[in-house]
Amino acid sequence: QVQLVESGGGLVQAGGSLRLSCAASGRTFSTKRMGWLRQAPGKEREFVARFNWSSGITYYADSVKGRFTISRDSAKNTVYLQMNSLKPEDTAVYYCAADSPLRPYNSLSSDYWGQGTQVTVSP
Repeated sequence: QVQLVESGGGLVQAGGSLRLSCAASGRTFSTKRMGWLRQAPGKEREFVARFNWSSGITYYADSVKGRFTISRDSAKNTVYLQMNSLKPEDTAVYYCAADSPLRPYNSLSSDYWGQGTQVTVSP
């Protein structure tokens, strides 16, 4: 099993920044990719970004490209999501996900999930 613990959500004004963190523990060798998905109230889950550990390749949703950056600290088994130029439409619960890169990069499924962290962007 892999445990994912997220932190860093909160309330920010439009145009502001937040950084989310996700620390992985347990059988982390079984997952080769980590990333973030989000779900806003009344909406479907949405892919945000993913980081492939072995290749270092990153993937982003078009809606966040150029504003969000996913990165990792291998020594800490932690992945980060730096979110800049936040918009009200970025408001959602953000979930950390860890899985195999065999799934499409924008898959809405994952093997492991964090508990979610709320990000609220006010106008």
